[in-house]
Amino acid sequence: MDKLFHLKERGTTVGRELVAGLTTFLAMAYILAVNPGMLGLTGMNPSAVFTATAVSAAVATLVMAFIANLPVALAPGMGLNAFFTYTVVKGMGCTWQLALTAVLVEGIIFILLSLCGIREAIIKSIPDNLKKAVAVGIGLFIAIIGLANAGIVSSQTGTIIGFVTFKMENAAALLAIIGLIITIILYTLKVPGAILIGIVITTLIGIPMGVTKIPEGFKAVSAPDAPYFFAFDWKGTCMGADGVFSIAVLGKFIVILITFLFTDLFDTIGTLLGVAEQGNLKDKDGNVLNAKGALLADSVGTVVGACLGTSTVTSYVESSAGVGTGGRTGLASVFTAVLFLVSLLFSQVFLLIPSAATAPALIFVGYLMMKSVVDIKFDDPTEGIPAFITIITMPFAYSISKGIMYGIITYVITKICAKKTKEIPVVTWVLAVIFLAEIIFEAVK
Repeated sequence: MDKLFHLKERGTTVGRELVAGLTTFLAMAYILAVNPGMLGLTGMNPSAVFTATAVSAAVATLVMAFIANLPVALAPGMGLNAFFTYTVVKGMGCTWQLALTAVLVEGIIFILLSLCGIREAIIKSIPDNLKKAVAVGIGLFIAIIGLANAGIVSSQTGTIIGFVTFKMENAAALLAIIGLIITIILYTLKVPGAILIGIVITTLIGIPMGVTKIPEGFKAVSAPDAPYFFAFDWKGTCMGADGVFSIAVLGKFIVILITFLFTDLFDTIGTLLGVAEQGNLKDKDGNVLNAKGALLADSVGTVVGACLGTSTVTSYVESSAGVGTGGRTGLASVFTAVLFLVSLLFSQVFLLIPSAATAPALIFVGYLMMKSVVDIKFDDPTEGIPAFITIITMPFAYSISKGIMYGIITYVITKICAKKTKEIPVVTWVLAVIFLAEIIFEAVK
């Protein structure tokens, strides 16, 4: 194990990696319930999507483990599955088979870009202060995800967003607060696996509170349904209903493809930067360790997922929960991947864990990821302002990619104003132009 994953070198143990892998899995296991429900709205079989979700997550996470040796788990991404369902299928009127075709092409393009080192070059082009800001922004982002998932924050409080009252009518929110207190106490007492133990205890407390629900006909073990296999629609990429080639149809497909590419690219980059910063998984130059292998993992996962019948696979920010418990190597990812495969047989058991029980883990990891804020050079406006914009955009726009987008644009603007254009890498210039074009495109379409 040590020779394969360099455990001693990164200051970890097999036991610590096991806890980290389990914690990450529990923090992101909600995707096993959410993704089938989301894609099921397109007419797909939810049970088949469940199988595709678990298998594609396992495959991609194993690639991350053995190729990149990083404690980062992958699965079909939230946001990307919403775009798949509500924009491509319901909004544009495309078939889910066509949407899967776009996902497959995206994955193949990303494999080529990853092997050529282009995606790695993009990561390296992001300034150091923005990398730290990405970690902080992601911390706030996943904290607000936790708060929202548990129903602690709501827009129904008379303000834009506010805390609900902690009455029994808001039992999930109350349970999450109890879980957060338990996690804080365990962590302060330096109990190993504090976040994971907090999830388990909170789940048990949720039973008498009616939040953790055991459904009728509950079966601890059940066989998974077969996923879809190669359900693609190649004609639909460029031909109309009459079977004739159409520029308009091809153009629509290209727009769908570019949107998938853009969102996945920067969600993955943001997650890798945040996790690397939190776990100090960087080389001597401050770059993400084994970035090329990490980027290849989500590309392979996306291709596998498309072939099985699910939306784009991407790195999960919830991996920070595992890193927060001490995960530092790909061994944690191996454990997470194994649990995804185990979930195929024990899906009902894993789905018992309510979002109110995983929410405290996400909120607490937000605290752990705030530590990078002290190293940001706020006294230099050309560094501090872009970092600030990056940090506040991620939680309030509910998007990692938009945080990076606006942060880089602001970085270029402030450097130009301060006559420090020599400090802007060429790739950063290119990204700024692409991001501005994306903003203009969104405004006029």
